[in-house]
Amino acid sequence: MKTIILCGGIGYRLKEETEFKPKPMVQIGNKPILWHIMKIYAHFGYNEFIIALGYKGDDIKEYFLNQKYFTHDFTLLTKSGVTKIHKENDNGKGVDEFKITFVDTGRDTLPGERILRLQEYIPKTDKSFMVTYGDGVSNIDIRKLVVFHNKQKTIGTVTGVHPRSKYGLISLNTKTHIIDGFTEKPVLNEWVNGGFMVFRKEFFSYLRKGEMEHEAIRRLIAIKQLSLYIHTGFWHAMDTYVDVENLNKYWHEKPEWKIWKD
Repeated sequence: MKTIILCGGIGYRLKEETEFKPKPMVQIGNKPILWHIMKIYAHFGYNEFIIALGYKGDDIKEYFLNQKYFTHDFTLLTKSGVTKIHKENDNGKGVDEFKITFVDTGRDTLPGERILRLQEYIPKTDKSFMVTYGDGVSNIDIRKLVVFHNKQKTIGTVTGVHPRSKYGLISLNTKTHIIDGFTEKPVLNEWVNGGFMVFRKEFFSYLRKGEMEHEAIRRLIAIKQLSLYIHTGFWHAMDTYVDVENLNKYWHEKPEWKIWKD
């Protein structure tokens, strides 16, 4: 099954980083967050990706085209362009076994149309495909998500996660106006779409040019063809520079989404 990763947006709220690189190339540890997302899927055997490119898409192409040079020592003959990879000096770092199709879906295209433009890259033999965003990580079990989707028999399945408040919440005694407590950025009870989604190919008929993907999802809701897979484990999106700092801190201290082996 193919996994579409939406990587074409500009990422205005993360301008400190995205002025110079596409949002999926913002580094967590010493790797782009896009790589972390792909490692999650590949851990469960889903290593075939279709990357919907847009803003600064060539940066993403360049990274994967040159990944073997980033992860190994090598010798370059500048005149001939011949290179020799010294795999014995890779310090245990191998090149990832990803199969990636890079598709330029336009700089200003909205996500719903980006998905629609990728229809021809989904094999006729595949009944379903997955979609995710290029800015969120989780310790979700992708295999269980797919099994749930197949069991539900709906056109679409999205993953529900509990978001974390970006603010500390105050507990107040409304009679005395005395503060009883303060909780630093608690996990909220509401569900949001965590971005790990599975769709049957019929979903393409609900997508429209010039629309967000949410419009097509609402069409599925209207006909009761959207299921919610509940994930109560770790999930974190990267929307702001504070999120980048938090994810880097987690990576060095306790990277809960790192479910793969080095």
